[in-house]
Amino acid sequence: MRGPHNIWRLIRTGATLERTGAMKVVLDAFEAPPALRVAARVLGWPFKWLGLKGDAKMPPLTRALTALGPAYIKFGQVLSTRPDVVGDELAQQLRVLQDKLPPFSKDVAKACFLEETGLNPDDVFSEFSEPVAAASIAQVHKARIAATGEAVAVKVLRPGIERAFRKDVDAFFLAASIVEILAPFARRLRPLEVIKHFEGVVLGELDLRLESASASEFAANTENDDGFVVPRINWGLSGRRVMTLDWAEGLPLGDNAALDAAGLNRTALGERVLQLFLSHALRDGFFHADMHQGNLKVSHSGDIIAYDFGIMGHIDEYTRRVYAEILFGFIRRDYKRVAQVHFEAGYVPNDQDVDEFARALRAVGEPIFGMDATHISMGRLLNYLFEVTERFGMETRTELILLQRTMVVVEGVARSLNPQINIWNVAQPIVEGYIRDSIGPRAVITDLAKTAKVIARFGPRLPGLVEAALIKQAEEDNTPHIHWTQRKSVWAIAGGVVGASLVQLVLTLL
Repeated sequence: MRGPHNIWRLIRTGATLERTGAMKVVLDAFEAPPALRVAARVLGWPFKWLGLKGDAKMPPLTRALTALGPAYIKFGQVLSTRPDVVGDELAQQLRVLQDKLPPFSKDVAKACFLEETGLNPDDVFSEFSEPVAAASIAQVHKARIAATGEAVAVKVLRPGIERAFRKDVDAFFLAASIVEILAPFARRLRPLEVIKHFEGVVLGELDLRLESASASEFAANTENDDGFVVPRINWGLSGRRVMTLDWAEGLPLGDNAALDAAGLNRTALGERVLQLFLSHALRDGFFHADMHQGNLKVSHSGDIIAYDFGIMGHIDEYTRRVYAEILFGFIRRDYKRVAQVHFEAGYVPNDQDVDEFARALRAVGEPIFGMDATHISMGRLLNYLFEVTERFGMETRTELILLQRTMVVVEGVARSLNPQINIWNVAQPIVEGYIRDSIGPRAVITDLAKTAKVIARFGPRLPGLVEAALIKQAEEDNTPHIHWTQRKSVWAIAGGVVGASLVQLVLTLL
């Protein structure tokens, strides 16, 4: 499907923004320079009549994104969590994109349940409500299992959503290709790889079996986290396009008036959202990567309830350590160490000057730490850091895209609950705890134990493998017998394996 025909999709995007009046809204929100404003209007105005009308009852940008389709709606969801970027009024308008989109009929949802599970919903459920939430990809119904009386949420994908998303992603690929051709300076951002990463995320979100697995793993990882709840999956009533899970009653995290009326502490909630995200990302390497207000509720007891596990982030242990050291360095204002971490991880080319990079990072961090709490922003830090790394030739790290994006979204959620929140003070104990456990002396012992365990696992086979390799080498060198020193090396390795096994045993007993 990818090809020049997607130019039509891009033209219609610009035309829709122009026709709905959203073009000016976007340019104003991002404080676009005059030259860009003129170029956007000149290119958009002739094609205005080709744009989609959308729902005239909606505000301009909400109207345009809803008309353009699910990928654009996703973008609007992210903006809705950033009033510091787009302003309070626009953020409030975009919030309807999170879970208040036009629903499809209950009968269609029931038919999908029957097709996916082979079970008649009228037999399985004693109650099956009209949609209680409708988002860009799926909608949710509240139901009650006839056999047990248990209340559940039944999530059903929108009809035809797979095809609609593929069309958007195909157009994004074309846009990324055009950027690489017409703007060589932007190639370091690897736009095609970024879109490919986005495509993988979206395709995963369109298979609810994968979402069910993610929810199950996430629940296992977080079962001991105080004040955090992940609903249980009902596997027997789930499939590729349907997911059934426990119903958890709660107030929307974005409804500050309702939270205040319930006597809940919004300051504590804001801090907990941020700390939970950092704990999941650093401790587990597996985190909810779509933590906007539409996917979070608060129980009357104050527990945060997470929903919608279609987009989950995963980062390996090494990357977690790098990310934690970068955050920790900024928190301590140790810019030289932040610079060294970038070089050690290979994020910045070795031909750059580490001291000059550290000075550039200081120019990023110091102005932020000089601000009051209402202006200390992780999003602003990432923007400044982006500018500096561009200068030093750092390429986009696709494995960090979800992590960075979610950090920005979570910050927006926390700030919507408490505009005075100090992001750094809240993050500091979590990051310091991870550094202490994963990079300090305890981490060295843990790493040695893991290494010993891997070596011990291959212990019985290792001497034979090494000796076979030496025999092969001797045959290639026309040496009929293995020299004594070679055999000695084999048994030295074997001894090392035994020693590693003993170390592992001792560590296990400890």
